[in-house]
Amino acid sequence: MNKALINIDYTFDFVADNGALTCGKPGQEIENKVVEITNNFIQNGEYVVFAIDMHDEKDTFHPENKLFPPHNIQNTPGRHLYGALNDLYEKNKHLSTVQWMDKTRYSAFAGTNLEIKLRERNITELHLVGVCTDICVLHTAIDAYNKGFTIVIHKDACASFNNVGHEWALDHVKNCLNASVI
Repeated sequence: MNKALINIDYTFDFVADNGALTCGKPGQEIENKVVEITNNFIQNGEYVVFAIDMHDEKDTFHPENKLFPPHNIQNTPGRHLYGALNDLYEKNKHLSTVQWMDKTRYSAFAGTNLEIKLRERNITELHLVGVCTDICVLHTAIDAYNKGFTIVIHKDACASFNNVGHEWALDHVKNCLNASVI
């Protein structure tokens, strides 16, 4: 079975103490696990997608503007990958198996060519890590399920603003999307 890792929104704005929309400590506590899993996929020559939220500060019509403060603004340091993950990406971004993908909605599938890239590679199993478990990770998992992919969520490599949302999302993907939560 061909598998891929979707590394979702593990950026400065979502993780750092002074990030624009940070989940803070819960996000920081998963850094080593996110880096370890990502590195394992890279070293095994498996497809790794960094699906990273991107917003245009001039876009007054984006629906998130009513929900959240400005975050992950295009061409700002807030979009840089957080901590050691940034170094890992920079070291390996030249590989054909490592891809950066800008996304403008919660799901990594919405408005991107992610599904095309996965189908080209005959990928059937998606592993998800990143933030926030109950927002972008969840919505990516839902779209993956609806497109027929097998889903694996790495619970120790996902985090959210609070543990209630994190646990609810993990329960939801397990019981409603038949995802493996490991």
